[in-house]
Order: sequence, then structure tokens, then C-alpha cells
Amino acid sequence: MSKIPLSKCFVNPEVEEAALRAIRSGQYILGKESTAFEAELAAHTGTAQCVLGSSWTMIVYCLHQLQGIGPGDEIIVPSHTAFPTMEPLIHLGAKPVFADIDDTFVMDLAHVESLITPRTVGIIGVHLYGHPIDNDKLLAIAKKNKLWIIEDCAQAQGAKYKGKTVGSMGDFGAFSFFPSKNLTVLGDGGCITTNKVDYADRLRMLRNHGRQGKYDHEFTGYNVRFNEINAAIGRVMLKHLDGFNENRRQIAARYNERLKGIVQTPPVREWATPVYHMYVVRAEKRDDLQKFLKEKNIETGVHYPKPNHLQPAVIGLFPYIPKLPQTEKAVKEILSLPIHGEMALDAADKVCDAIAEFYGKK
Repeated sequence: MSKIPLSKCFVNPEVEEAALRAIRSGQYILGKESTAFEAELAAHTGTAQCVLGSSWTMIVYCLHQLQGIGPGDEIIVPSHTAFPTMEPLIHLGAKPVFADIDDTFVMDLAHVESLITPRTVGIIGVHLYGHPIDNDKLLAIAKKNKLWIIEDCAQAQGAKYKGKTVGSMGDFGAFSFFPSKNLTVLGDGGCITTNKVDYADRLRMLRNHGRQGKYDHEFTGYNVRFNEINAAIGRVMLKHLDGFNENRRQIAARYNERLKGIVQTPPVREWATPVYHMYVVRAEKRDDLQKFLKEKNIETGVHYPKPNHLQPAVIGLFPYIPKLPQTEKAVKEILSLPIHGEMALDAADKVCDAIAEFYGKK
């Protein structure tokens, strides 16, 4: 059987021509393609502003700096997420406070509320695997305690919560364009979406050496600029995003149907329109299943095998290690199955056939 990849980047002649258009333009950094991409991303998300950066990590680092985050500040984050979710705030001397997860793998908001102290300044709500967190509850907690909210939408571009696009409801939305993401630019990149025009204006300056004009530096900044080739590619990808997300939902529906009673399929809340950046099951004998699927030429992943509160880079920062039982249990059972925007249903069926064979359910 030919290999079934875990994920796959979309490339067609339109993508290639967009890259060539940018190359031929003679302008390669923060030009017309980047300006247009920002406007189109803001419109798709439903926000007034979008600011591109060289990566999720660096544009969020710049945002945190503008927020004035520093030593003594606490920010509540899930432990079960990609490490970069908390990396920028650690660099600024702030403390990540780790929350446990619910059965959809996003933060347990009851636990979040119990973690708030006088030092808490904000919450980073991660729409993990493309399933939205309960934004109404999250925003209510933030309002009650006078906290800011960043929606981490790195895995959820185009997902909706009660019909509203993620990245449009918190103070800020943060997106990644890494090659495996639902919307990629075939390279690194990220953006911040917001309705706070003043923050967007200063963020554009901070990403570009603190300047407005070419030689007018109002403050010291960074080089976190976006490039025109990736922007041109991203504009094409954005046109296809909703269609590819719908295909992901169809693949997920097939998995749900075929794998019911064999492994634990991911639940979906009634208010959620997920985009399945990952299709993550919980499985008995997970490691043996993963090995069996590899032998069948089916690529899988574990996102993530080690919670962030147990990472060596984090353990030494705090006097104690929190207990997060749901997170620690999940990481021993989760397995990400192949899914991407162009995946065919027959490929999903082959994955299901192999899993059923492993468990003797064929």
C-alpha cells in the first residue's frame, strides 16, 4: 500500500505562479502581497486588524512585550499544547500556570478559574487540534477577573464557535502558518488578529525595528518581518481554506463512523465547528497500534507525548510540579491519524481497516 501521510501541503500551479509573481516583483519583504494578505486574513477572521510576523512565536513575543508582560506576572495556559504557546512569556520572565484539559483536549475552564491569583494577568486559550474552547465561558472568566485573553488559533484557522470565527473574540488571536497547519505559507510565519488598532499599529512598528518611516525609529524593535513570497502563497491558500476544512470534516465523519466502538473518537461540542488540524483518538495499546500502522505504511503522530509542565525546560523554573491527571492520562493514549485538506475518503477507509484489523474487529 502506498504511504498515507499524516499531513500534506497543498501545491498547485496557482501556488507556484503566486510565488513567481512575488519573485518577479522585485520587492521581497513587507510589500503589496503582505499588505493584501493581512487585509484578507482580517476579513476572513472577522477582525479590524491583522499583523503578520516571521513566526507565531516571535509575533506573540512582540505582542507580550507590548502588553508589558514581565517578572511577577502569571498567565494561565494549558499544559497540553505545543511548547511555543508559553515560550514567549517565559522569555519575558513571566510564569505560565498550567491548566488541565477536558475530554475535547482543550483547557478545563473550571480548573482555569481555580488557578487565578492576584498575580494573574491573562489567559491563553488554545483551540487545540482545531476544536474551539468555550469562548463565552472563557471571556466571562476574563471579564470577571479583569484579565486579557489571547486565542491561540495555531491549529484552528477557520474554526467557529457559535458561528463566530476563532481569533475574533478575545483581545487577540494568534495564528501559525507552519507547513502542517490548515493554512500554510509553505514556510514559517504567523499573525496576530485584533480589533485594538493601537496595538496593531505598534506591533507593526515593533516587528520592523520600531520604525514608521524608513529611517524614523521611534523605539527599539526587532526584525520579525514577513516576506512577500510566503504572503503571495498564503493568499492562494486562504482561498482554498474553507473548502479544505470542509474536506477535513468529511474525513473526520468517516473516521467517526468507522472507528466507533474500536477506539475513542474525539467528541465535538454542539456549539463548535471544528477544522480537525489533527484527528486525535484515544486508544488502548497506543504504542503497539502506532507501530502496526507504520508497518502498514500509515503515518501517525502523538501530539504531544510529554506535557509542558513536565518538560525539562520548564521544571527548573518552579518550586513544584503541578498535578494534571487528565493531561497525564491523555498523553499515554492519544494518537493522531492522517488528515489533510486533500485527503480522499478511500484513504481514510484504509486507515480504519488497519485499525480494525489491529483490534480484531475487521
